[in-house]
Amino acid sequence: MLPIKRSNKFCARSKSWIFLAWIISLNCLCASAVWANLVIVPTFASNIASDPNAATIEATINQVIAIYKASFSDSVTVNITFQEMSGGLGMSSFYFNSLAYSTYRARLVAGATTANDALALAHIPATSANPVNGTSTMDLTLPNGRALGLSGWNSASDGTISLNTSIMNLSRSSIDGSKYDLYSVAAHEIDEVLGVDSALDGSTNGAPAPTGNIMVMDLFRYDQNGNRSFNTVQADQAWFSLDGKNLLVRYNQTAGGDFHDWYSPTGTPRVQDAYAVAGNTPNLTVELIALDIIGYHLIIPSVAMAKAGAGKATISWVPANPGFALQETTNLMSTNWVNCASGTNNPVTVTNTSVPIFYRIYHP
Repeated sequence: MLPIKRSNKFCARSKSWIFLAWIISLNCLCASAVWANLVIVPTFASNIASDPNAATIEATINQVIAIYKASFSDSVTVNITFQEMSGGLGMSSFYFNSLAYSTYRARLVAGATTANDALALAHIPATSANPVNGTSTMDLTLPNGRALGLSGWNSASDGTISLNTSIMNLSRSSIDGSKYDLYSVAAHEIDEVLGVDSALDGSTNGAPAPTGNIMVMDLFRYDQNGNRSFNTVQADQAWFSLDGKNLLVRYNQTAGGDFHDWYSPTGTPRVQDAYAVAGNTPNLTVELIALDIIGYHLIIPSVAMAKAGAGKATISWVPANPGFALQETTNLMSTNWVNCASGTNNPVTVTNTSVPIFYRIYHP
């Protein structure tokens, strides 16, 4: 089947791994692992290449691409064209194919590697019909299909990302509070080419929910009471959740923004917010969880601890994926984990105390 092309627009406007306990007698060194990595190959259109700020624009986009390469172990190459546009903020166009829901779930089961994968799969039934609207088929972007090992899902181009660079801060070295962040807008659009999409996108508020194929993010859409949500009612709440209980982030329900994007009038600015706010510089966080559970393979860092002289130890983790921080507690039965003063520094040197301290690497 030939892939179908689709466009989305972007408008202007916890995870934890690896516990280590340390007292002065511990001397532990964990071997690091070797992975393949997700590769995104950018092609810069002539209107970027000829822009007087082309070097800065391309460098920022390449910095974003490096985050995905460091975060996912899929041996998949994704080809994306980046171009400038004169209106809006950001927009993605991408190709997708259809497959049976049961096949999609079976591929998720075969490739599950993280605790989030297991939790999500426990709430996706092994049936022929999907649990959202009962159809037996669904749509995936081409890179998502390749990440699941599907053959015949190749294309010379996986998508095109359009960026209104005239209203953007082109790097984070200097922030103009009246402009938007190229870094996070590029990440927002890359997420969509990779598969963060909904069949509700493009609907008007109050329109009937689609009765045809759903898209992968629709499987993880719940209301505040833990019931599946798949409607266009603006006043309703819809949440991204793996199980309907732990509500990770609220979805946008306002037509004009994409329904797979996050609700963004208030709260913590996020990459996938439906409406960006000038001056903000969000980084990828919960979006990495979304990509993990739809079929990509999030790299779990390997942690090493070694003595570093009298009464000290060094904790490090590889790969040094962005967003991870060291946390500590004195009681594993407690939920009171606190951030170490080192923050996201890697490696970290810690000092021995009279009581055992447990450490973990945490990604919000």
